[in-house]
Amino acid sequence: MPIWSSIRTQLLSMTILLCLWQLLCWQLPFSPTGGAVVDSQLLPSPLRVAQVMWQEWQSGELAYHLQATLLRVAIAFSVSMLLGSVLGVWMGLNAGLNRWLDPILVFFLNIPALVVIILFYIWMGMTEFAAIAAVVMNKVPNVVVTLRQGTWSLDTRYRALTQVYRISRFRQMKEVILPQLAPYLLVSTRSGVALIWKIVLVVELLGRSEGVGFQLHLAFQMFDVTMILAYSLAFILIVQAIEWLLLQPWEKYQSRWR
Repeated sequence: MPIWSSIRTQLLSMTILLCLWQLLCWQLPFSPTGGAVVDSQLLPSPLRVAQVMWQEWQSGELAYHLQATLLRVAIAFSVSMLLGSVLGVWMGLNAGLNRWLDPILVFFLNIPALVVIILFYIWMGMTEFAAIAAVVMNKVPNVVVTLRQGTWSLDTRYRALTQVYRISRFRQMKEVILPQLAPYLLVSTRSGVALIWKIVLVVELLGRSEGVGFQLHLAFQMFDVTMILAYSLAFILIVQAIEWLLLQPWEKYQSRWR
């Protein structure tokens, strides 16, 4: 299916979801109370959320906090993917190293993200470095597991062929290993974007003075559901744009041989 046809289908699906949301908030004239199906204080309509989102954008607040969160997400994502990919491939290629590091990997996989964030803030103070480091620590183990599994799935015949022809390690990595690992890198990237921005919000909620998470904290204190949804949906739209403009075309390119 062409990429733009797929996007149109997804847009239609999201439009249907928004319509259902709007129906839940619609004022029902035949209702005994004349109200909506759901209390507007608990679930404001998408039109009301869009209005607040636009007001926040015009004031500059939305752009400022989105920029702060996006910067943290970009840094944490880049560092996590780099460290996790290198370690994952290394463990996949080296059975001895994998035996030593696997218990440690399982240990870090099972530490709750909230615990890591709190500990890093205590150890390093309420600093930007502590915030980014906590996010990276939470994401790296997931990347390692995915890339290690991908390395285990490599076709050994290609590797044997490179050894017969004495191909350099750089060319092996570029022309043999990375093409086979591309689907696993895509999975790590897609899950990484979805996971990291959620962890960043927790980091911002607990210890930063700007960002989407900080704004959600303020809105929660005021029980302002509209503001919570406005900032959440604004960032979701950005993540969805990344999915459509970068990840799906990459996935289409990688699977072109099919």
